[in-house]
Amino acid sequence: MRRLLTCALVTLALAAPASAQLDNVGKLTFPTSASPAAQQHFLRGVAILHSFGWKQAIEEFQLAQKAQPDFALAYWGETLCYNHPLNSQMDPKEPRAVLARLGASRTARAAKAPTDREKGFLNAVEELWGDGDSAKRRIAYMDAMERLYKQFPADDEVKTFYALSILSASSAVDDRTARMNVKAGALAMEVFKRNPNHPGATHYIIHAFDDPIHAPLALEAAKVYAAIVPSVSHAVHMPTHIFIQHGMWNEVANQNIRAFNVGKQLWQPGDVPGDMSHSGDWGQYGFLQLGDYAGARERIQAFEWMVETTKNPRASSALALVRARYIIETEEWKVQPVADTASNETILANGFSAVKTGDMATAAKMEALLAAKAKAAPGSADTSNPHADHGAAPKPAAAPAPGGSDAGKGVRIMHKELAAQIALAQGQADQAIQLLREAVQIEESMRPPNGAADPVKPSHELLGEVLLQAGKPAEAAEAFEASLLRMPNRARSLMGAVRAHAAAGHKDLAAERYATLNSFWKGKPVSSPTTEAR
Repeated sequence: MRRLLTCALVTLALAAPASAQLDNVGKLTFPTSASPAAQQHFLRGVAILHSFGWKQAIEEFQLAQKAQPDFALAYWGETLCYNHPLNSQMDPKEPRAVLARLGASRTARAAKAPTDREKGFLNAVEELWGDGDSAKRRIAYMDAMERLYKQFPADDEVKTFYALSILSASSAVDDRTARMNVKAGALAMEVFKRNPNHPGATHYIIHAFDDPIHAPLALEAAKVYAAIVPSVSHAVHMPTHIFIQHGMWNEVANQNIRAFNVGKQLWQPGDVPGDMSHSGDWGQYGFLQLGDYAGARERIQAFEWMVETTKNPRASSALALVRARYIIETEEWKVQPVADTASNETILANGFSAVKTGDMATAAKMEALLAAKAKAAPGSADTSNPHADHGAAPKPAAAPAPGGSDAGKGVRIMHKELAAQIALAQGQADQAIQLLREAVQIEESMRPPNGAADPVKPSHELLGEVLLQAGKPAEAAEAFEASLLRMPNRARSLMGAVRAHAAAGHKDLAAERYATLNSFWKGKPVSSPTTEAR
């Protein structure tokens, strides 16, 4: 048997040109039976795999296979690079092909794993890529990893991959209590305490606690993860899942620019621009909350480049979103020609612009388009009874329940928001307020917000603005506070809260919200509470 190698990986740089951009990938210990040459590539592959840098990790695992063709864990690692472990569907085709390269049968492959620990890792992916549907295979994988964990409870890599298997299986069992996420996060935290630069521990803590209730538990890990894996786009972006829930707008904006640029450097023709799209979207949201509208416009230009370069529908959809969001957040109203097939956000932004510029004919047309989309959306019975809730209680975890119980609610909220704006413009303030209270009720039946505002105009915030305009500042203040509880430090909710509290005579609260806003706001100066009260 080859001697076991215990290798610590700390900013490991390889001579291979294809990997030169990966200056550092964190620190981990993963003893195996590999030769020194294979182990070096293997360790780097595992570290990058922990950060979901699929393409880069595949390259390292294949280099390990080349260095040692019968090294079972090099094939084990590669099988985990072809599917996102937190997505609901996992295609086993490519992983099965990788396993077939190692050996023609499960028995033949197991014979190439010389230790019980290596056999355990290999057995787990045999379950993951075996027979059955995706949900059953993910549960079987988690069960296999649990057995391995019980066999090697002090092994950090076993524990970390077990934690990820729990996160992967949580949606398969429809865990609406979030207990599985918390269990996974607790396991990852044990590793984090011993090795704060572990790329998997820090990463999975973020995924485990990526919801408004648990996000504070992940802030320390997010700050560490933001620095330890600078050359994997997903890793650079992921800390902002926690930063955004703390209203840390400078970090959200700038960290996502870095993530976008890393994704841009790695992009090749034919790639889906997923990492670029997601980080660019959130980055623009960060700039808008800062009041840095020039920075937000630059993000739109980056999306325009992405659409032209990738020719990918996802890029086009993302561009439509960031353009619409810019109009709604900046209130730079502009009526434009809009196709009936335009995105919901585009129609909403055009409808708001039409109301604000007095083009009520266009506003009515946009309202009709959203009404039709709301009627056709899943769960459309909500449109006839705005107080109905056909989904179960919202899940305070990282992903919505299977089946998408929130599907269709966003467009129904947007329809009510535009209808309310039209009603207010026509002097029907009570009708506008009623419509927005219905929108709020729908939004509160959805998963708690854990990213950029969705819908793009939060209904609590718009309700506060309309109540303030209707001369009801105390009620408006309550609505703005509800919005801020859901989305800390959201700029327009803070602006509204300053005005509402000042008008309602809540001097201390007005001053507090004003100080918070001014701690990060870089845009046009906002009137002080004293000015607002006069």
